[in-house]
Amino acid sequence: MALKKDFKLLVKPYYLINILMSLSYVILKNIPGVCNFIFRTDVCEFDGRETEILFFLVVVVMIRSRKSGSVTMINYLSASFVYTKIANCILWYHADIYMGAGYTLLFLIIAILFPEPTYDGPSNVVYFGSSKHLEMELEKDPRIVWIVCFYTVWNPLCVNLAPVFAEISVKYNLDLLKFGKIDLGRYPDASKRFLVSDSPLSKQLPTIVMFKEGKEVSRRPTFDVKGKLMKFLFSEQNIVAAFDLNNQYESCKKEAKDGNSKKSLNKKKN
Repeated sequence: MALKKDFKLLVKPYYLINILMSLSYVILKNIPGVCNFIFRTDVCEFDGRETEILFFLVVVVMIRSRKSGSVTMINYLSASFVYTKIANCILWYHADIYMGAGYTLLFLIIAILFPEPTYDGPSNVVYFGSSKHLEMELEKDPRIVWIVCFYTVWNPLCVNLAPVFAEISVKYNLDLLKFGKIDLGRYPDASKRFLVSDSPLSKQLPTIVMFKEGKEVSRRPTFDVKGKLMKFLFSEQNIVAAFDLNNQYESCKKEAKDGNSKKSLNKKKN
């Protein structure tokens, strides 16, 4: 199912264009005739320098994709595009300074005209307009369990988490179990209030926090006893397990049902 969704996304201009940009040098270098014309050479093979760059690129993409928590084909592609295009810039400059400059200019133009598409599927997520807005919702009804994601729009990990968090909100949303998000880039006061650093060096983005009775009871990623941030892979399975959402869902569902039963009895008595 996830693979089917990925293939549907691949037909979007952002992914098609970036895949072509990422493979441009390798493809053109291996097409007889085209290679001879563009690179003005009789032998269309990678030289030692080009081989080193491509090998280094593969290693970097693998390492960075793992660190970014990429779990689907689309996530891997998104995480690798920047590195593959930078490697292509180096390769094109290595071949010819003017072709390198042209590729770099095309790289920048495409980045402006075709930004990465945002998630537009079903969602039961409440977007908070400020830290005060979030605090008001937490205090409004202490029975409600809130699962809140602290994120920024510029962080790749937050972008990768968006569809996962939205799908979880659709599956588990109840009157007493709700999901919310707050953009720390727009509302930095929430960063200080809820102790989630928005620095790209902190590795705290994204952070998901569970609130019960208006108070934090759990968060991921979290710190160990030595104060070191513990790495957390934001897959649906891991999030559901970390916050015990299956049991939480049943508990909230039962509490809501019991509450409705009490209201019905009170009405009958009156």
